[in-house]
Amino acid sequence: MSTGIQRARGASPFSRGGFLAVLVVGFIAFLAMLYFIAAGDTGEPDSGGEAHAAADGINGYSGLARLLKANGYTVETSRSRAGLETTDLLILTPPAFTDPEEFAEILNNREYLGPTLVILPKWQAIKPRDDVIEADEERMQDDWVSLIDASAQDWTSELPPPFKLTHEIEKLEDDAATSWGGLELSGELPTRTISYAESGAGLEPLIVDAGGHALAVQVVGEEGSEYYENAHWVMFVAEPDLMNNYGLADPTRAAAALALVREAGYGDTDAITIDLTLNGYGGSVNLLTLAFQPPFLAATLCLILALLIVGWRAFLRFGPTAAPAQEIAFGKRRLVSNGAGLIVRARRMRLLGEPYIALIERKLAHALGLARADEETLDAAVSRRLPGEESFSSRAARLREAERPVDILRAAQALYELLHKTSGHSEREASR
Repeated sequence: MSTGIQRARGASPFSRGGFLAVLVVGFIAFLAMLYFIAAGDTGEPDSGGEAHAAADGINGYSGLARLLKANGYTVETSRSRAGLETTDLLILTPPAFTDPEEFAEILNNREYLGPTLVILPKWQAIKPRDDVIEADEERMQDDWVSLIDASAQDWTSELPPPFKLTHEIEKLEDDAATSWGGLELSGELPTRTISYAESGAGLEPLIVDAGGHALAVQVVGEEGSEYYENAHWVMFVAEPDLMNNYGLADPTRAAAALALVREAGYGDTDAITIDLTLNGYGGSVNLLTLAFQPPFLAATLCLILALLIVGWRAFLRFGPTAAPAQEIAFGKRRLVSNGAGLIVRARRMRLLGEPYIALIERKLAHALGLARADEETLDAAVSRRLPGEESFSSRAARLREAERPVDILRAAQALYELLHKTSGHSEREASR
């Protein structure tokens, strides 16, 4: 049976250049997808209203990250829980309804790792309403939010000492009461709704408003305690409008934000990590992230190189479409060839002896003009026609006794030669 492959006559539907372009674009897109997934940048829009370092809304802290970078700090926004283990200054922006036990565990683990600055949440924010968007459609951006209310965080009072504090919200009647001072700076808050922490034992106010409310406090603990003597202190900024995008619109409040960061880092830190995991970003390292980090990066690069080699090899072998040939061709010759091939593969050549002897016997009798086709009659006729030739019965006996394929073929060839000689002699006699 034929298993050959033949080329189709039609031209390839793709040119070599077109195929190369599709291959390159697809490969680059695949690598880009792997990179952005590993980096955690999947293109998902911000849910709106959340206050964290990746949020550009009025209550977000992306401006703080840019401000710190502009002032020479090395800033990393961490999407991994491993970022909580940094020895550098860690800035936490916990959301509303934070689990106090989980948060207390983070603060306890930080005591001997490094300083921590906590910016408490204040504003409840949502995406702007349709009427607001329509009224200011030309300036409206996707990351804009509307501040609808401010709420105190009760979970802070459930923290264990020395981190326990009471968070309060107050709406002031007089604009003058929105003034603040501390860390050799003073200014005005952007709104009459203020957020503060009630002063208590172990809390050192850093910035206070006109009414004496503590807008930012340093947790120093009780004097003489282990925390006071050896631990890294934690700073709570109860009034986020000192450090969020809303507050940083004012140069004085921006200066206060830098002063708070310097104070939290003891004035000698130049590397800052801003956590995003508490706001629901990241929390674990996926396999793609590991693939692009040592020591797995070497294996990833080898795999990419292997894919390039395979792609280039496929490109060089690209050509007209190959189509399989006819499995069973038409015609008597092909039918005989396929039948013979089947017999050879089945190794049943010894079964061909008797049928072949009978075939030659009939043809030889016809060539000699005999009515009877037995071996004795054929031997006598061959002896008269071709004196000295080996008899038909002797050649047939060799074919019957042959077992090896080569012996079978030789014996069959001998019978065919006898038929050929007899037929040739008869033709010469008839031509005279």
